[in-house]
Formats: sequence, structure tokens, C-alpha cells
Amino acid sequence: MLRSTNRRRRLHPLPMRIMHWVNAVTIFIMVGSGWKIYNDEVLFGWLHFPEALTIGKWAQHGLQWHFFGMWILVINGLSYLTYGLVSGRFRRMLLPIRVGDLISTVKDALHLKLSHDDPTKYNAVQKLLYVGVILAGILIVISGLAIWKPIQFSELAALFGSFQNARLVHFFCMTAIVLFVVVHVVLALLVPQTLVAMFTGGPPVDNQSTEMQHETAQ
Repeated sequence: MLRSTNRRRRLHPLPMRIMHWVNAVTIFIMVGSGWKIYNDEVLFGWLHFPEALTIGKWAQHGLQWHFFGMWILVINGLSYLTYGLVSGRFRRMLLPIRVGDLISTVKDALHLKLSHDDPTKYNAVQKLLYVGVILAGILIVISGLAIWKPIQFSELAALFGSFQNARLVHFFCMTAIVLFVVVHVVLALLVPQTLVAMFTGGPPVDNQSTEMQHETAQ
């Protein structure tokens, strides 16, 4: 039976906005302190991060900042995942991702014809980027735990084969997240209404059609 409710809510509900900005601050702390730790024991001899971009006077201070940010990231990340799954937001906003839509969106972007008229709907590239950064966030936490406590979390460490492999995975996940943040910020500056929406909640969205489609499929 179809429900004809007229419930309307903002594109970005208050809990999502709070978790978004907590994540933004936490990522800044984690990356800055992580770069400080990396500089103390580099993975690639040719790569050192500028000290001006790091957090902490010494590597030990960087570790303290990293542990502080880690717990916030884990708690906030779990809250974000739980909210996204339970509320159905991930299903509504991020799925499905179709190859045809992805190719079409990339073509539009290359021809500078990518439309941002409807901020309530993500295009295929946006969906893929959001799903990708969520997966990178999960993997960076798992690899981080394996690096932090390789004995206590030996099962996690075993997933990567070696301590050095866990460091490499951690590094590349960090790189993916940083690149996502750069693209995210650039797009927000190019389309200011998306940034404003993350403060105000954005335009109201109608749940009626979404609920009817879901129930019809059942």
C-alpha cells in the first residue's frame, strides 16, 4: 500500500551537518599530525612534507595530536555511517552508480557542460567519489590500528601482509582523502550554494516520491 505523506526536510539534516564539520576539522588534524609523523620516518626518500603544514613541534607531539584526532574520527565516522544507513540517505543519494551515467557525466565535464542546477541529486562522478572516500576512510582506520598496535591487532595486521604494507595502504588512503578534499573544496567554491547548504541545511526535499518508489519495488 502506498503512503501519500507530504513530509519535507532539508537536503542536509542537522546531524549530517554537524558530523560533516566535525569530520572536516578532524581530517585537518589527522593529516597535519600524520605528515609530522611521516617526516620522522619517511616511506619515500624523495618525499618530505613542509613543516609549516604539519601539526606538532616534534614527532611525539604529532603522535599525540594523531591519537586525539583518531578517536574523534572513529566515533564520528561510526555515527556518520550509522546515520547514513539507518536513515536511508546513502541509498537515496549514493545509489545506484551506473557505468553509463558515469561515462556520460565525465563527457559532460570534459565539455564543460556539467550541470549543478539540482543540488539535491548527485551525478555519477559525485556518487563514486563519496563512496570511494567512505571506503578509504574505513581502510585508513583499519590500517592505522594495525600500525598503532601490530601485536594487539595482529589479525588486522595480517590482512596487509606486513607492517610496511600497512603503512603504504595508510599513506595511499591518506592521499586519496586529501585529493578528495581538494576536489570537494574547489567544487564548493565554484558552486557556492553547495557550501551554503552545508550551513543552512539547503533546500527542502520531498520524501514522498522516494518512499513510494521504495514501497512499489517491495
